[in-house]
Amino acid sequence: MTASVTSTPERQVSGHKPRVVIIGSGFGGLFAARALKRADVDVTLIAKTSHHLFQPLLYQVATGILSQGEIAPSTREVLSRQKNATVVLGEVTDIDVQRKVVTADLLEDSFEAPYDHLIVAAGAAQSWFGHDEFAQFAPGMKTIDDALELRGRIFGAFELAEVAAIEGRTEDVEALMTFVVVGAGPTGVEMAGQLIELSNRTLAHDFRHISPKDARIILLDAAPAVLGSFHKSLQTKTKAALEKLGVDVRLGAMVTDVDELGITVKSTGRDGEPFEERIPAVTKVWAAGVAASPLAKLLADQVGLQVDRAGRIPVLDDLTLPGHPEVHVVGDMASLKNLPGVAQVAIQGARHSVKEIKKALAGQPTGAPFEYFDKGSMATISRFRAIAEIKSIRLTGFLAWLAWLGVHLVYIIGFKSRLTTLISWFVSFIGRGRAERTITGQQVFARRAIERLQELESQQAAAEQQRRAS
Repeated sequence: MTASVTSTPERQVSGHKPRVVIIGSGFGGLFAARALKRADVDVTLIAKTSHHLFQPLLYQVATGILSQGEIAPSTREVLSRQKNATVVLGEVTDIDVQRKVVTADLLEDSFEAPYDHLIVAAGAAQSWFGHDEFAQFAPGMKTIDDALELRGRIFGAFELAEVAAIEGRTEDVEALMTFVVVGAGPTGVEMAGQLIELSNRTLAHDFRHISPKDARIILLDAAPAVLGSFHKSLQTKTKAALEKLGVDVRLGAMVTDVDELGITVKSTGRDGEPFEERIPAVTKVWAAGVAASPLAKLLADQVGLQVDRAGRIPVLDDLTLPGHPEVHVVGDMASLKNLPGVAQVAIQGARHSVKEIKKALAGQPTGAPFEYFDKGSMATISRFRAIAEIKSIRLTGFLAWLAWLGVHLVYIIGFKSRLTTLISWFVSFIGRGRAERTITGQQVFARRAIERLQELESQQAAAEQQRRAS
């Protein structure tokens, strides 16, 4: 079934409002839609999820601090009072830049959305660097589903470790209480910090046969430093702070294999010789690497461009495509002047594109280059401890943590979400509790892993008996 959300270009009548189609409900897409609130246009926002995701706080959903609703408000609700905006839930499967039509699918239906101006802000997904098979055993952190899956695995691992301890299976307890985070960028550092806080504070007195304080938190990265985009002094302080908390930071460590029972890492020894190490660990978190939406390549093929290694499409200085000034690409999909893949790039890019669209509608010259204003970078390490880099100003400790708190509150959408987030932070950071510890069948992979571990042990025991008998 194919439907059209607006009239087709061929039947556009005189006086019809210009149609602006926006793909994606992330920072780029949502801020673009809101910037068009008072414009005399018809806005259609198409997204494959029903919510706007505040992705930088996903790790707090995974570790039980925040609920998914606090960082993922309904896109339809956010735009409910914007009369010129229509929200469509669907996954874009095609963009025809010649016909100026976007095609999207939802379940068994499909629809077409013709446009006069297009803003593509479909973002990026997790990348396992060509090893997509790792995803089953080491989920990424790019979606609500990822965060809830990880919450189930993390809390489920402690539950299963308690049972293993009761049954006297010491090796199983160690594997279940070893958590490996791959990637020492901001997401990996924040995740490792919260895992150690979870083990040492929140769960410290909740079990009778295991001590959560004995959990091992390992942070791996093939790079030579944590937080590679930050100043060297902040990298050094972050690594030292993590290690003081008890995180095992391993740099220059490349992951070569991942399965349900552990992870294999290739490193270089003190003698300069490479060696491989097997780390038994049921719960792994993949926080390394991103790949742009496949829509970037779809567009690149149509306009004769090549995407880069991360799948991003090179854009002109004004964020449009060559020969198609009506098509704007913003955020993680666009490659321009080595801009970082952060929320501010998407937000500022969206606002720039909207300004250009408004100029085009007014008959004014367009093509003004996009100028990114770097507002700095931040990352939390643990409770009351963070780092912040704003131009030449570098903050660490409690002051940086307060700055991080304020900035993140500002960009959470909606007063209700800000208030509930603040309350959740107060409970978690001042006290020991975490309100969002509910897990369901999401720990199924952890259960499968321990069952597989037992199966392998049985096979090894049987093989040993057979060897002795022969």
